[in-house]
This record gives sequence, structure tokens and C-alpha cells, in this order.
Amino acid sequence: MNKLEQLKQRSLVVADTGDIEAIRRYHPQDATTNPSLLYKAAQLPQYQDHLKSALQWAHSAGGDIVQQAAMKLAVAIGVEILKIVPGVVSTEVDARLSFDTRASIDYARRLIALYEQEGINRDRVLIKLASTWEGIQAASILEKEGIGCNLTLLFSQCQAVACAEAGVTLISPFVGRILDWYKASTGRNDYTAEDDPGVLSVASIYDYYKSRGYETIVMGASFRNTGEIEALAGCDKLTISPQLLQELQDDEGTLAAGLPSEVASQPAPAAALSEAEFRYQLNDDAMATEKLAEGIRNFVADQLKLEALLEQQR
Repeated sequence: MNKLEQLKQRSLVVADTGDIEAIRRYHPQDATTNPSLLYKAAQLPQYQDHLKSALQWAHSAGGDIVQQAAMKLAVAIGVEILKIVPGVVSTEVDARLSFDTRASIDYARRLIALYEQEGINRDRVLIKLASTWEGIQAASILEKEGIGCNLTLLFSQCQAVACAEAGVTLISPFVGRILDWYKASTGRNDYTAEDDPGVLSVASIYDYYKSRGYETIVMGASFRNTGEIEALAGCDKLTISPQLLQELQDDEGTLAAGLPSEVASQPAPAAALSEAEFRYQLNDDAMATEKLAEGIRNFVADQLKLEALLEQQR
């Protein structure tokens, strides 16, 4: 077996793309999208009919036509993906709402309603939210309504702890973006998979969850190379770009050992993390604070690019 086939025996593989052809090629269990991936997908020929249909729908939906069309297009692409993957697709709440719990909940409910209008049950969709305090609180409420959530832009232990205590379905701790920060801040470029700070962060979160019996799924994300992926083999899920999926598929070697299959049991905290504790711990982590803020800004920038593309088509 090639390394991709070996990996699939240990972790559920998720395609980190909105490109239908790439998803068909690698046969992932699930797929994730975000504003950056949707912007790229919206420029592909196979999605032009969906783009036009989204705009037509938005004219009759009321509200801001371009923003409504962007939401409809995200769902249309998600529906196409669900025709291929057997599992779930993740669709993101507008990143401009990352610090507004109520607005995030309303946006998520609208996304789910649009999926259900297309005949897609909510158990096949995960709503992506930034791992801000407000995003985590929104997820806690949505989960109680049977709307599963994927908490993204997660860079620190305190974010992971708060997500688990909120009963979130899945988290997407980032690997490559953590490595990027450490390379930039230290000037060091010789990190290996064994001392990669992104890999170590996800491995620590995984151990914390499994040793304390939390059911929240850990899905490693944002990989820069296949070494990071191999080091996290055994993680519940791994979301991987088409380029790295191809590299794994082309490699006939033996997959690295990855994460341990068993972890020692540990007691859960006596009390849940408070908002004040969460904000202090996040603030105390310069990398997490900076990468979370940067990630939100970048997602907003790509959302605006997508809306500009839709505006041109009006």
C-alpha cells in the first residue's frame, strides 16, 4: 500500500479543498471548505452555473444580494461535495461574525436551513466557526439544537479545552500555521516532524482529550509537509490539501509510527474554563493570539474577494 492507503487505516482522511475533481481523485471520508477555498472554487468552470444560480436566488431572498449569494454558493458547493464523500462537509460562518455569538448562531441556522432545502440532513454538515470565546459559545448552543460544529483557527490548549467543555463535535487544530510562526519568530528553519511545534501542539491536545474521555473529534489541519501528517497518523481525522494527498499517494514507503494508540487516563478538570481564564490564557500565548487574529483577517479578506467576484457577475 502507498502511504495514503496506510494513513486511511489509522485516521479518517478529509479533503481540504472545494475542488470536486480533487475530491473524486483521492476518495476522502469528508471534505472541508473555508472562504479561501470557496473563492478558488468559484473561479473554476464547473461552478459557474452555481454562481449564477446563487445570484438569481439572492435577488429574491432579500437582504444584501452579494452576501446572500455567497452563502447560497457555499451551500451549493457543499451539496456537490456531498454527492461524492460518504461523510460530512464543513461550511464556514462569515468570519466577520467571529466576535458575535448571536449573529454567528443566526448565520449557522440559515446555512443549515439552506442545506435542508436541498434535501441534505443536518447530520451531514458541520458548521465552521473561529475558536474565539464567542464562536465557542455559539457552537455550544448550536450543538444542543443538533447542529454539529467544527471549531477552526485553533492554535492553543485553552481553545481546545473550552471546545471540549462546550461539547463541540470537532476541532481543527492548525499545524502548519504554528510552524510558520515559530520559523518567523526564531529564525530557525530546520524543524523536523519530531520537534515541529505544530505537531507537538496537536499531539498534546489529542492526548488531553483521549486521557480525559472527551468525545470531541480532533482533526489536524493546515499541513506544510507530509512529515507533519505522518507524525500525526492515528489522530481521529486529518484534513489534507490535494498536493499533499498526491505526495502521500505517490510514496510507497512505510508510514511513520505517528501517535500512540493508547494513552493513560487522567482526571477531568473539577471546573470548566471560565471566560476570564480563557481570555487570559489565550492572551498569554503570543503565537495563538497572533495566528487567530491573522486567520480571521485572512478569511475575511477572501470572503470579500468572493463577494467582489459575485458583484462582477450581477
